[in-house]
Amino acid sequence: MQREREGNLVGILLVMTKQVWMVRAGRDSVFIDEFLSRQIIAIGWSRLGDLSNVHSRETLSQLVEQSWPENNKFQNASSVGQVYRFREELVLGTTVVTYDSNSRLYHLGTVTGDYVYHPEYDPELVHTRAVTWHRQISRDVLSAGSKNSLGSISTVFCLSSDATQELLSAVASTTNILQSSESLEGEGVQVAEIRRDTEERALGFLQDKLSKLDWEEMQELIAGVLRAMGYKTRVSPVGPDRGRDIIASPDGFGFQPPRIIVEVKHRKGTIGAPEIRGFVGGLRQHDNGLYVSTGGFTREAKYEADRTNQILTLMDADDLGKAIVEHYDQMDSESRALIPLKKIYWPV
Repeated sequence: MQREREGNLVGILLVMTKQVWMVRAGRDSVFIDEFLSRQIIAIGWSRLGDLSNVHSRETLSQLVEQSWPENNKFQNASSVGQVYRFREELVLGTTVVTYDSNSRLYHLGTVTGDYVYHPEYDPELVHTRAVTWHRQISRDVLSAGSKNSLGSISTVFCLSSDATQELLSAVASTTNILQSSESLEGEGVQVAEIRRDTEERALGFLQDKLSKLDWEEMQELIAGVLRAMGYKTRVSPVGPDRGRDIIASPDGFGFQPPRIIVEVKHRKGTIGAPEIRGFVGGLRQHDNGLYVSTGGFTREAKYEADRTNQILTLMDADDLGKAIVEHYDQMDSESRALIPLKKIYWPV
């Protein structure tokens, strides 16, 4: 019955929706919690101020040029295009999608409100629209081509009609291949932006590989990263370890500071505040804590980590992927065998 209802919803959306828009929740999905908890989509460009009375591309173009005189015309044209789309084309009833890189989920929703300016929000979230988020799509069910097509240089872009149908079909557990197209601002796309976009897509594929490791392999990989950073590690055997999966220190025994206690959680679910409190409670006075969760952390967990008197770092899948890339050349052969990577050189 539940599947039938979901199938009916997809059919209704296919009839009603001509376009689906991707709106990124900031770099590395940093604002995904705000998107979901506030039931919004939002963009930055805070220098523009309130756009409630701005409806023409010409007026918006003048505002952008006045606000960013240091940018070239191509950068400003890209900004105008994205802000204009958000302001004028994401109307009531529009279907939107955003991505949470921590949980590896695409969230599908419907725009339910007009444009609202929120100067009290984070500068990257001041231009908003209300959204009802109603479905999730796992990144793991998509093909490599689909995953690549859902990456973009732009913060806001429109999927093609074919991509719209195939993305909505994924809600009904089909396995169609998504062929997304996005319109770029002509010559306005800068080489540096393309490079950053390529790096983000590569990081996404790296996270795909990490998700396929089992818990023991993940534990060994994290220990390998720490060794590449100059520490010696002791990895706990399988079984009760009182939250101490890895102990890292300069001498390998924990006699020399810093002594780093590592907890590894390799699962899809996010870690909450109780788990953080339990981990901190097991640390000694001069221990440093590293809590690794490939499923990410709740907002409450991050708050709990910030308020503790212990030195504690939270590492999600994005952070782990970046640490692997940064220290890959120094990792030992056993660790690199767990996640084989090939370096690609980019012209400067």
